[in-house]
Amino acid sequence: MHLAHHSDSSRSEGRQVVAKTVANKTVKIIVATHKKYPMPSDDIYFPVQVGAALSAEDFGYAKDDSGKNISKKNLNYCELTGLYWAWKNLDADFIGLVHYRRHFSLHKNHSKNIETKLESVISQDELLPLLETSKIILPKQRNYFIENLYDHYAHTMFVEPLDIAGKIIAKKYPEYSAEFERLHTRKTAHMFNMFVIERKLLNDYCTWLFDILSELEKRVDAKKYDTFHARFYGRVSELLLDVYINTRNLKYVEVPVMDIEPVNWLKKGSSFLAAKFTGRKYGKSF
Repeated sequence: MHLAHHSDSSRSEGRQVVAKTVANKTVKIIVATHKKYPMPSDDIYFPVQVGAALSAEDFGYAKDDSGKNISKKNLNYCELTGLYWAWKNLDADFIGLVHYRRHFSLHKNHSKNIETKLESVISQDELLPLLETSKIILPKQRNYFIENLYDHYAHTMFVEPLDIAGKIIAKKYPEYSAEFERLHTRKTAHMFNMFVIERKLLNDYCTWLFDILSELEKRVDAKKYDTFHARFYGRVSELLLDVYINTRNLKYVEVPVMDIEPVNWLKKGSSFLAAKFTGRKYGKSF
């Protein structure tokens, strides 16, 4: 864990959504998933089927196509359709987003058993004291070491959407432009679109983020890209999170991220080097 400084219960589809309290504050963390998968047992978590509007399957989870939603955009927006749904439809003082294969954890667990791994996911008893000290929980920063964030994106993905996002910010939110330009020099970032954040800040962040992405939709035709690269809205938003937080000089607590399934670091590293030195873009997630 690292502390850093910067300038009612309700019932949901298929699962009871329980809000735990911290100093009379409620906390709800959605687990974005597109398939049936083992889930944390702690009551602060509940799974949300993202892209539900595009699927005939029903996993017994809450679905992101109820209430006000953008579920049909999931093929391009990825887990952001779950974030949008939570923003528009959940009532809690703190709202979080994690992934079925990635969770916050204060413990190292090298087990290859998924259920055993899930026992090490951050619990309500571990999380609540952190929320007493900060309004934001973020993943531990990832360091790309040999290149800045912009170059890493340009080497591994098609950079046009990121460039256009910068132009949108310059026009609509110029106070954020200086931090966006730091993508050309900064080598660390809070990735994965994972966080737990106070509702008031979530309202402000999502209003800002989805306005930028909505404008991006008008300027970039996602159909020009294959299925993998058409998911650029979620990837651009990963980099915009720090642009928002650093510009606002917000305080946060960092918590390590635990991968529930094994990561092939050799293959991931090889793909990264190939992208950097040969220009071969990523073709799938790792």
